[in-house]
Parts: sequence; C-alpha cells; structure tokens
Amino acid sequence: MKPPLQLLAVRRPGEAPRLEAVAEETPVALEYNGVAHAVMLATPADLEDFALGFSLSEGIVARRGEVFAIEAVESTRGIALRIDIAGEAFARFKARRRGMAGRTGCGLCGVESLAQVTRDLPPLPSPTVDRVPFPLTALFEGMRRVSEQQSLQRVTGATHAAAHVARDGLVGHLREDVGRHNALDKTLGALAKAGVAVADGALVVTSRASFEMVQKAAALGYGILAAVSAPTAAAVRLAESLNLTLVGFLRDADCAIYSHPERLRELVNGASPSSSGCLVGR
Repeated sequence: MKPPLQLLAVRRPGEAPRLEAVAEETPVALEYNGVAHAVMLATPADLEDFALGFSLSEGIVARRGEVFAIEAVESTRGIALRIDIAGEAFARFKARRRGMAGRTGCGLCGVESLAQVTRDLPPLPSPTVDRVPFPLTALFEGMRRVSEQQSLQRVTGATHAAAHVARDGLVGHLREDVGRHNALDKTLGALAKAGVAVADGALVVTSRASFEMVQKAAALGYGILAAVSAPTAAAVRLAESLNLTLVGFLRDADCAIYSHPERLRELVNGASPSSSGCLVGR
C-alpha cells in the first residue's frame, strides 16, 4: 500500500500549517466471473483479504476453495477486484444477486427488500460444559494490543481495525480500513486464507457492533464478537438468536456482555459479573 497522503493543515487559528497524514478512500468494485456486484469505498490495502472475506461473509461462496483467483485492476476511477469463483457458487450468486452500492460505514446500503436484510444462518453451536470458556482477560489484552498496533489509525486518525484474539490475548491478522465492515471483512479473509480455526479465538473491532457485523462473524462460525463501542439493538437480538457472544464497551477492564456470557471464563463456575468488571445483560 502506498503511504498516506500528506497535506498541509492548520489545527488552530494563528498556528503555522503542518503536514497531516490523510487516509485513502477509494471506490473498490467487486466483480464475480465478470458480473459487477458491489462498489465499496475502502482503504486500498489488503484487497485480496477483503475480496475473500466479503465473498465468505456475504455467502457468495461457502468456502475458500470456491474462490479460484482474485485480480486487482486499477484505473483512474478506482480499483476493480475481479474474483473468479466456482460454477456452483456462481449459480447461487446469480440466483440471489442484488444491487448493492456501499458507502463508508454502510452495511446494508442498496438492499432492495426487507427479505434481503436477514440471511438464513443456522445458530452457532451452544457452548458445552466440556469446552473451556474463552478468557475474558484475553479480550481486554487483545483490545489493548489492537490499539497499539493500529499503525494507520495512529498517523491518520481515520480508520477502524478488526483482529483475531487468541486465548492468550495475542492479536493476529489485524486489518485496518476507513469502513468498519471493510476492516472486518479483511480480517475474516486473512483468517480464512491462513486456515485459522474459528474455535481458537474471538473477533475484536474498534467500532460499534452493527447488525451486519454480527451476521458476518456468525456466517464464518465465530462465536465471540467484541467491540470497543456500543452495539445496536438489532445486533443484540441477532447475536442472541444466533448463539453468538456479543461484547461491547470493551475498554481497559470494563465491558458490557449482551448475549451468551457462558462462553467467557470469568462468568462461569460461580463468578459474579461484578468480579469480572463487566455488566451482563440477557
């Protein structure tokens, strides 16, 4: 990725202009077997991850193996991601194809009917007593590390991030973008490409948790989505119905758990919500 644009800017009246870094926002078109599907405004980095993650999280392909090739073609108007997918996936794509024009931070722009809003996803497997719950402390540590590793946000102040957090709090596959949904898709694509097992970690995002972000996480089988900001009511209801653990306001040692707290270690075996530093709502 080329370095951020540098522009002269004045922060306060009377001060001398100084160089400020500005995040790039580029139209990115996603095309499947030559058929245009969506145009998103995105940060032009990690575009192969974006194409794969979007294809999986939107249900255009069912698995990574159905994506044969991804080619990024630049022009003066933007970037076209030409995605070659399997014939069976392309047949499904044409059957449910819709027009969708995306804008920064927009999750459902261009959906043409109410029936297209909620996808028919099966609920995630419920946590079982024989599976060790995920450490809540790992989420706190993971969010701290994500904040430290947001290199583009640090210089521009304009991007969101998503990342995978392991049980020891280590962060991997962090991706940034001007759009929060795009950042999540990039991380989901990077995880799929690396073959990371979904049961081995959680997803964290440096934004609010929207309905579609819950839907994207659940579509790839992730049972925990934690956000630095608030969820929407629609996101909470969807997370509850899909057996997904949704965490909001994940900052320092505080958070709010909106659905399925049983996946988190500090909230089982008799521990009280107050002892974890989190509020719990069902």
